[in-house]
Amino acid sequence: MSGPRIAAVETFVVSLPRDTPYLGPLGEGEQVNARGYLVRQGNRTIYPSTDMSVLIKVTAEDGTWGWGETYGIVAPEAVTALIDDVLGPVILGRDPRDATAIHEDLYDLMRVRGASGGFWGDAIAGIDIALWDLAGKLSGLPVAKLLGGQRTVRVPAYVSGLPGRTLADKVALARDFAARGFTAFKYAAAVSFEGIVDEMRALREALGPRAKLMVDLHWKFDAGEAIQLIDRLAPFAPYFVEAPCAAEDLEGQARVAAAVRVPVALGEEWRSVHEALPRFERRAMSIVQPEMGHTGVSQFMQIGRMAHAFHMRVIPHASIGVGIFQAASLHASASLPNVPMHEYQHSVFDRNLRFVDTTMRCESGAFIVPDGPGLGIEPNATLWSFLRKKAPIS
Repeated sequence: MSGPRIAAVETFVVSLPRDTPYLGPLGEGEQVNARGYLVRQGNRTIYPSTDMSVLIKVTAEDGTWGWGETYGIVAPEAVTALIDDVLGPVILGRDPRDATAIHEDLYDLMRVRGASGGFWGDAIAGIDIALWDLAGKLSGLPVAKLLGGQRTVRVPAYVSGLPGRTLADKVALARDFAARGFTAFKYAAAVSFEGIVDEMRALREALGPRAKLMVDLHWKFDAGEAIQLIDRLAPFAPYFVEAPCAAEDLEGQARVAAAVRVPVALGEEWRSVHEALPRFERRAMSIVQPEMGHTGVSQFMQIGRMAHAFHMRVIPHASIGVGIFQAASLHASASLPNVPMHEYQHSVFDRNLRFVDTTMRCESGAFIVPDGPGLGIEPNATLWSFLRKKAPIS
């Protein structure tokens, strides 16, 4: 069946100011540099001081458009250059309803040159999300309906990040969320300045035995260190520990998962099922955390269905963005059978909702999946006042 073809692909970078950087106040030795970045000493990782994101608009011949989004938190022009110069022109004239086939074709373009992840994977993911949004609008259906069936309109949420300056501040914030109906909480080891075990202990004492408590170890430890630490955390019954070892340390990840009595979660940095497969085979985790901004819808679904085949749960990762890839993640989550909850980055999600038009929201411990055709989300006029001009090419 013929239909309108892809006529245009456009990219945009937005930079949304915030009072407190992502993960909370600056720690000792941390400062914002001239380019607006800071390095967290706890995990030696660079972050922006604003919420930066790359948006992609794919327009069909009949004027219908779809919106995608991918990571632009560091050097966003690297992503836009790949789309503007390479990926966008390649897909002109294609049928946007062939999103998965297009994703596979784009992945192949640089396969022999070793480009399979990083900025290249992010750029493909952003286009893929836009194509699914466009395909949904052309069909008049929500994306979840196109992914095999929508199982729910509500996805349970866990509170991610307790950005207080002191342990008492963090506990108070967790109590506030508990009073609003949330039952699951994760804190970040990278900014757990008063001690990772002490923070878990304090949260368990404050929230009681039924609360689900998680900790993101931010790739800080080698396998032996991680095993020792997790053994100390085990008496407080963590629901999972996330990213205990370096992202590339497959052997260490598998060693930790085999040795500890606590579920291990991995996956936010993966761009494709190819990165996931050896970890499934080694049982390096029992919880899988695909990040829509890195995978796009097509690879998110492949990873999610593989997790189901390996009897693992999917608890998607969700970080900095204006909400478009968050909406896509909720649609995909609503169509999978093994998603007990979804990450809720409250310090980003809540404040950035004002930049989009959507029914998506998080309340009483759960996300509401946006309704309407496609992803059910559109940037509004407020967002464009934070458009970052592209650097001139000379």
